[in-house]
Formats: sequence, C-alpha cells, structure tokens
Amino acid sequence: MWTAILISALSMTAIVAARYLATSGLFAFATGRRLPGYHAKLGRQIRREIGWSLVSAAIYGIPAGIVAWGWQERGWTRIYAKWDALPLWYLPLAPLIYLFLHDSWFYWTHRLMHRPKLFRAMHAVHHASRPPTAWAAMSFHPWEALTGAIVIPLLVFVIPIHIAMLSLVLLVMTVMGVTNHMGWELFPKRLVHSALGGWLITASHHQRHHEEYRCNYGLYFRFWDRLCGTDKGLSTRI
Repeated sequence: MWTAILISALSMTAIVAARYLATSGLFAFATGRRLPGYHAKLGRQIRREIGWSLVSAAIYGIPAGIVAWGWQERGWTRIYAKWDALPLWYLPLAPLIYLFLHDSWFYWTHRLMHRPKLFRAMHAVHHASRPPTAWAAMSFHPWEALTGAIVIPLLVFVIPIHIAMLSLVLLVMTVMGVTNHMGWELFPKRLVHSALGGWLITASHHQRHHEEYRCNYGLYFRFWDRLCGTDKGLSTRI
C-alpha cells in the first residue's frame, strides 16, 4: 500500500511540475513576443522563480497523489466518473462552487499573509518577483505553498465533482495563476472593462496587487475585495 501511495505522490508531483513548466513556458514565450525586452535582466529572478516553483510542485503534488490513490483504490473521495451519477445540471455548478470556495480561502489567507510577520516568513518569496513573470505563478515559500496545496484535496472529500469538472477547475487554476503574472493583459479590453469583467480577476487587477501590496487579494473573483473594501481597481501600467 505504501509503495503505491509513494508512486502516486511522485507521479502527481511530476505531473504538476510538467504542467507548470509547460504552461509558464508557453506564456513566457508569448510575453517575449508581446513585450520584447520584458525579461531582459530578469534571468536570475526567473531562475529563482523556477526553483521555488518546482519545490511548490512537490508540495502540491504529494497531497494530490494521496487523494488520487484514495479515490482509485479506496473510493474515499466524492469524485465520480459516471456522467449520470448525479443530475446533469450539477455538472457546471460543481466547478463554480469549487472556484468560489478556493477563491474565498485564498483571499483570507492571502490577506493574512500580508501582516508584517507572516509576510516576511511566508509571502516575501512571491513578492520578490519584481516585476512578476509567467514563471512566478507557483513561486512560493513552502509554508505559503502548503496553504494553497490543501484546498482542492480537502474539497474532494466533501463536495461531489465529476472528474472532468475537477480537471476543468485545475485548468482554470493553472491558467489564471500564470496569466495574472505576465505583466500584460491577455483578455480583450471589452471583457476586462465590462460588467462581467468587473467581477473577474485578470492580469490588470492582480498586477496592481504586486504594485501596491495591500489591495486586490483575490484569486478568481473580486467579490471579497469589493465586499471588504480592498479592491483598488486595475493597474494603469498594463
């Protein structure tokens, strides 16, 4: 049993690392085409970002591997594979619930980590990326990485979700994490400045967090920032 768990944890770590390298590499390449010179003189910073991110990949991968083993071998989780196991209307609802709960956890832990002592101990590694790059998406101190790594593995024990919808959640988590750190806006202005865009976090919103630190703490949605008065709008630099 322990050998199977170890293999699952190592396999998932390799998958998370490969996903990070592929996604961040793709968007870093796109950044180089969109903003020539953006990465100039950032070689040392980028190497540091990749190093921290690969450590984070293990911290994310190990609990994910244990959960994957528990789902496949013991049926411990609420992940299901049959499309008709629950009503079809629940399929698109589950990822929205997961994203909202993940966003809520992220907002409050992220805001807490901006208290001076916790910032120095946990969050300064991430903010050492000046300016942030696509490689900074998982550039976390291990303690910060741990706060992010436990959320989805805990949710799958409580809230039912189809395996395909869980994959969608992980895709959104990966893409938004990378694109919000590129230094330029991927999404069209008409979306970013629309009524819908006013509730979504994109690079323009998160860039301002990296500029001013004590604002714009959310991950996917601006709900908590707006409710708590920490939303300072979009960066004017991208």
